[in-house]
Amino acid sequence: MKINLAGRSALAMLLVGSTALGGCATKGYVNEQIATVNSRIDGMDGRLRTVEGTSGQALSQAQAAAGQAQQNGQRIDQINSRVDGIEQQMQQRQRKPRG
Repeated sequence: MKINLAGRSALAMLLVGSTALGGCATKGYVNEQIATVNSRIDGMDGRLRTVEGTSGQALSQAQAAAGQAQQNGQRIDQINSRVDGIEQQMQQRQRKPRG
């Protein structure tokens, strides 16, 4: 019976050991997986930098357009003032009797 018990113990230890070791990943496997993830991250980082550059250019153009629109608004206000002045002069001239 001792042999049988010893054989069972050895078998049990062998099964526990193989189960425990079978779940461990090797350094090579982990490095492969990390390399794959890192390459994907690098690709996304490149795309993000492109988007940041494009959005920065768009912001600069929008700010320039806003400045130009403000200048155009000021010019329109000046022109409207001139037109109002000319209209007033024309109305005054039409009211004065000739002669």
